[in-house]
Amino acid sequence: MQNYQQQSLLGATGVDLIVAMYDGAIRFLHRASQCCREDDVRGRRVAVKRAIDILMYLQARLRADVGGKPAAALDEFYVTMFTMTLEASRFESTEQFHEVIACLRNVRDAWMIVARDPEANKALPRELRTREELHITRRATTPTEEPTQIRWCA
Repeated sequence: MQNYQQQSLLGATGVDLIVAMYDGAIRFLHRASQCCREDDVRGRRVAVKRAIDILMYLQARLRADVGGKPAAALDEFYVTMFTMTLEASRFESTEQFHEVIACLRNVRDAWMIVARDPEANKALPRELRTREELHITRRATTPTEEPTQIRWCA
């Protein structure tokens, strides 16, 4: 399974990697919810920490200078998900974990729509592009033509 996951991410675009991060957070929150039902405090804490690490990583990569209002909205979203996750863990609430999962899944589904749009993938800032995407972009622009400035908002 691990090898399959690694292979599937090799050809992934930057947006695909963001979707994979959401999938990971959702998976850890499901695990935390399961640990609540099993009264596994240590397991819940580990799963919550992993989910929060992912949320913090996604939040840290936001660029307000490029993303403007959408980036600010995502920043608030991540803060809210972080808070809700901690509260769900504190109260050992499977219902609250499922509420966070539903919110994350909603935004994840929006990223999936972006992932299917080739134009949106071209507009990603350099730091969100994979090595393969950067290589293809460099090959596509010849030295004589000016690269177009595309602004991407997150």
